[in-house]
Amino acid sequence: MIYLALALERPLFLEGEAGVGKTEVAKVLAAALKRPLIRLQCYEGIDRETALYEWNHPKQLLHIRAAEAAGRSEKDRVETWRAELEQEIYSPVYLLRRPLLAAIDPTQPAPVLLIDEMDRSDEEFEALLLELLSEFQVTIPEIGTIRASEIPVVILTSNRTREVHDALKRRCLYHWVEYPSFEKELQILHTKVPDIDDTLAAHVCGFVQRLRQEPLFKLPGVAETLHFAQALTVLGTEALTPERVEETLGCLLKYRDDFDLIVRAKGPSQPSVRRLLADLGVI
Repeated sequence: MIYLALALERPLFLEGEAGVGKTEVAKVLAAALKRPLIRLQCYEGIDRETALYEWNHPKQLLHIRAAEAAGRSEKDRVETWRAELEQEIYSPVYLLRRPLLAAIDPTQPAPVLLIDEMDRSDEEFEALLLELLSEFQVTIPEIGTIRASEIPVVILTSNRTREVHDALKRRCLYHWVEYPSFEKELQILHTKVPDIDDTLAAHVCGFVQRLRQEPLFKLPGVAETLHFAQALTVLGTEALTPERVEETLGCLLKYRDDFDLIVRAKGPSQPSVRRLLADLGVI
């Protein structure tokens, strides 16, 4: 799907649970293609000025004051100077290019544009993206239409806390990012934490994979696996033990209910740390 997005010059919309590597796709693409990465982090209430552009009002005001000081506001020439001054202060020099506008700036190399966690924004922001993702252009009333000379690589991500509108999805290629297999997660772990012992790395991945089979409120993602492995490495861990896992379980679990389920399990059928490790044959 990444290949198709590049070949067809279409945005790629990635959905999946938090921590499965959606954002990493954009970072790796930028590095592989040797393009700059422009990231727009979405949040509730994000607006046009934050995402697209705004005018540098303090700098415009200084320009006006300088013009007045130079005598350009004499009464007999007010109208002429006003028209000229308006053209000057609404020139590209005073335009603050936010991530979306910077991504289609025809004077700059085409970047990889990451629009991260789209599901955190609202429908008004989605509407703002429609023109951009359809034509890769933006209309600024004071200047005109700015159009990309080369189409950027666009990656949109969503954790699916809400559904994104169909009109936006139609402009993108879609892919659901699953949790990785044991073999793939082990390969990722060796890449990101190269100093980890091979046996310990296999036990870490096996434990996380086993943990994802439990009815947790928030399953640990690949990011949590890496944090867990890094913590164990820093502590000089040679083998997983129930005590060491409980000491570092906060790297994997982020909710008290999940922590209580695993650590404070009661009864032989409950998924305690010791039982999970025993299922893997670690102890």
